[in-house]
Amino acid sequence: MTVTSVRVDEGPLAEVDLVLLGAAAGLYWNSDSIRLAGVGPVERLVVDRPGGGSGAVAALGDAAAVSVPGIGPVAFGALPFTPDAPGHLLQPSVVLANVGEERWLTFGADMSEPDAIAQVEATLATSDSPQPREVSVRPNRSAASWRDEVVAVARDRIRAGELQKVVMARELELEASDAFDLRSIVQYLDARFPTAMTFSIDGFVGASPELLVARAGRVVRAHPLAGTAARLDDPVADEAGVAALLASGKDQHEHRITIDWLLTELLPYCSYVDAEPEPSVMSMANVHHLATTVEGVLSEPAASILDLVGAVHPTPALGGDPQDRALAMIDELEGIDRRRYGGPVGWVDAAGNGEFAVGIRAAEIDGSTASVYAGVGVVADSDPEAELAETQSKFRAMLGALLGP
Repeated sequence: MTVTSVRVDEGPLAEVDLVLLGAAAGLYWNSDSIRLAGVGPVERLVVDRPGGGSGAVAALGDAAAVSVPGIGPVAFGALPFTPDAPGHLLQPSVVLANVGEERWLTFGADMSEPDAIAQVEATLATSDSPQPREVSVRPNRSAASWRDEVVAVARDRIRAGELQKVVMARELELEASDAFDLRSIVQYLDARFPTAMTFSIDGFVGASPELLVARAGRVVRAHPLAGTAARLDDPVADEAGVAALLASGKDQHEHRITIDWLLTELLPYCSYVDAEPEPSVMSMANVHHLATTVEGVLSEPAASILDLVGAVHPTPALGGDPQDRALAMIDELEGIDRRRYGGPVGWVDAAGNGEFAVGIRAAEIDGSTASVYAGVGVVADSDPEAELAETQSKFRAMLGALLGP
């Protein structure tokens, strides 16, 4: 797509709330580096997986039109968890973006700037959906069954030497009396989880704390999470929980598996890549995580963000290790269709820059129905009852957004 990008720090678009705009249109992304809202007619670009990244990037348009990462031809993507399942990028005809203190409007060659402004205003004028007053919640399978027939079985097979780690997820199915109000859900997530990457892409909505991989020019970054403790209301107990997380041999082992794997997978694309020597604690409103920053410099010619996504997804933080055995065990034991849960979710521009989070703390929303997921890393030292409690802590993020006050 041929596009035009212009600064709009003043005028009718300067005060537009990108949260409301993106939620109303169904295309929204917010991270610490960029906020994007897409509106208007959308072109769907097929991403053949595990390959196909370069072709999808080339289909976006002219790379020379990218003035800074995210400004120029841009598409949003929420790809399935299954690594070889095809996915789509969604390229809207109009994108409004915040980069630092700058606001940019990007629009297709078949429209003028006034046309683009009118498209934004028309999207904001759409009526709100009512917030559901009654919502039923039911698990895909009972908590006891998941604990005993999924987690305990996986742990015992790990102890028997089949693999080192596997991630097992639970699903809650929600049905509301009225369509879920995406605007209020995205607003809640944006406000409640300011350090997360908030997104709403074609019905997949969430606030992920975990950066799968990002590329800006030749710089590549990842911020994997593995190892979790519940956030507690009592400050003293909460501080003790953080200390226990840092001291936990089980959680440190689980975390190290992911870091080592990521470094190995990124190295072929990089002239340099390294990780922080020790994990730190990343605190969310509902949980604490062990987190480590991974950063490197890409070799020339630099791989596109989609090629990097294909190389590192799924990490051991969402799949397991070894990957092939873990994915086979997930298919055998888990008993749910993850769809886009745990898959790569983010944005890409025509120069191959972009950011993709791991699609966790997220829900698949379709009108008045929704599915919410939570997963845990199972290793040899896992306690099935503690893993069940961890999923309950993780569910709180999306249930708070979907159930409302």
